[in-house]
Amino acid sequence: MATSIELHAFFHLKPSPSASFLRQRSHHSRFTCRSNGPATAAPSVPAAHVDSDPRKQERTAVRLGLPSKGRMAEETLTLLKNCQLMVRQVNPRQYVADIPQLSNLEVWFQRPKDIVRKLQSGDLDLGIVGLDTVCEYGQGNEDLILVHDELEYGDCRLSIAIPMYGIFENINSLEDLAKMPQWTNERPLRIATGFTYLGPKFMKDKGLKHVSFSTADGALEAAPAMGIADAILDLVSSGTTLRENYLKEIDDGTLLESQAVLVGSKKSLSHRAGVLDITHEILERLEAHLRATGQYTVTANMKGNNAEEVAEKVLGQASLSGLQGPTISPVYCKYDGKVKVEYYAIVICVPRKALYKSVKQLRSIGGSGVLVSPLTYIFEEETPRWRRLLEKLGM
Repeated sequence: MATSIELHAFFHLKPSPSASFLRQRSHHSRFTCRSNGPATAAPSVPAAHVDSDPRKQERTAVRLGLPSKGRMAEETLTLLKNCQLMVRQVNPRQYVADIPQLSNLEVWFQRPKDIVRKLQSGDLDLGIVGLDTVCEYGQGNEDLILVHDELEYGDCRLSIAIPMYGIFENINSLEDLAKMPQWTNERPLRIATGFTYLGPKFMKDKGLKHVSFSTADGALEAAPAMGIADAILDLVSSGTTLRENYLKEIDDGTLLESQAVLVGSKKSLSHRAGVLDITHEILERLEAHLRATGQYTVTANMKGNNAEEVAEKVLGQASLSGLQGPTISPVYCKYDGKVKVEYYAIVICVPRKALYKSVKQLRSIGGSGVLVSPLTYIFEEETPRWRRLLEKLGM
């Protein structure tokens, strides 16, 4: 039978001996070391490291956890930069940073699974990780709340993969796998995975019996060929690595579609001062940027007797309606000393995939001097996800 492993971890920052020494010597403005070389000043200790024992004082800074390494870390910093939220890190070996645009916010670089664990323990208030990490290490904790569930990077899926050869050659679905006579209580289907909570839970929900899981990290694709496991459960992006190791995904064998998400602690959002305000600003910036991604402003001039006549022509084309409709304004020209209106400027917003089609349609109805520029932000009257967040918080 499938079993799940309960994981509980509690983290408390303790002052290091060096931090205690620095507090004792706080009346000195700098410290130097004697050596054969010139004296150098010791780096200043961030405020986050001083008196960090929660038993001594309640922290007041809002904490955001970000992935510390890998592609997810790089793409997270890029997204924040594109939202005009610059993470300022003194040097890459420090785990604490800040965002100058958001006062009273500390950024902590952590392993993704530790971000989830520290959100649960109250040591972090917000975090950006993959949805798969939230589900695996959050284990359904109701205090974890998705603030933004589609940050549009880190796309992958958690899937079961089996060999293409041998007894699995004609097995193409989860149902086929479950019906194989080879699996018994004495000889269960062996699945190697790093997802020891989601894997057993999925199999139990699907009603599959005679399944055992072994914990493994990295290079799972080799497990079936080595005879360590019959199948694997792992994150898949393109599927190339699976195919190169003669493995295949199966129908109904995908547990989860994942991407980067912004997650928060419900307790912090509801009770800790400043968390909700900072979350609101981060969410607005994220929404405005992501909504504008792949969108273009198209401007053209068109002859007409009045704005309504031009609007009729534009709205007669399906791809020219824009977000809420075209913006049409008069173009003033001077002829023989008199100001006249013969042209009207049309401004619409179109997605990248419809850009060329929209330009062609504009030109076909008399548009000329077409200008195209990418959009950076689209701010709505109210951020939709903000309203949903408040509803989840009962506000």
